[in-house]
Amino acid sequence: MSVKAGKHARELLLKEYRGVLSTHSKAMPGFPFGSVVPYCLDADGCPLLLISRIAQHTHNLMQDNKCSLLVGERGAEDVQAVGRLTLLAHAHVLQETPQIEAAAARYYRYFPESRDFHQVHDFDFWRLEPVRWRFIGGFGAIHWLDQVALGNPFAGEAELSMVEHMNSDHASALAHYVELAGLPTHAPAQLVGIDAEGFHLRIGQSLYWLNFPTSCNSPLDVRQALVSLARAVVWPTDGQASA
Repeated sequence: MSVKAGKHARELLLKEYRGVLSTHSKAMPGFPFGSVVPYCLDADGCPLLLISRIAQHTHNLMQDNKCSLLVGERGAEDVQAVGRLTLLAHAHVLQETPQIEAAAARYYRYFPESRDFHQVHDFDFWRLEPVRWRFIGGFGAIHWLDQVALGNPFAGEAELSMVEHMNSDHASALAHYVELAGLPTHAPAQLVGIDAEGFHLRIGQSLYWLNFPTSCNSPLDVRQALVSLARAVVWPTDGQASA
């Protein structure tokens, strides 16, 4: 059961892209302080944040780096009947140049409107290192999990090469994925990320994650999955997607 719950929790983490970051208030000791933050997942599957040095939550983290990130399914009529995930974590600011460059290359693909904030606006990249996870998949489906994050086997040059190739040479395939999954068509879709379990599309300023029919362990597996989807007339699974 925990393996299945972990998979569902990870899918929720992959497809939402935003959550409530709760920190220990510096100004009001003893009280939690919640902030809405965008995130993407780094090469290890851990949430990556870009936050301002003057923000209240940053001051809080500098004093006490214990925090939580609450991620829930959006757009539900009954919020208690859908999935939500709370990650208990230690937050660490990235300080080494290679770490910062890798974070920037990844984060700005997902959130290009924030490009170079870490260089010109006193923003820093922070990584949430998981301690434990609490996943609720609906009524009665409640789990404490010790492992949800999954490393991305394609992170780095392999992923970037696949992303650039699809965007430059296969716009029609991307449009087909959008049609199959019933996603908005007001702007062309851009591929921004690929992981073992699915891929991430950006349409306008919205992000969507679509799952592969089966997990992919190599670039060849990814290619075969994308080709299969490009030829499909219906999405082969439930086509989980979120804006």
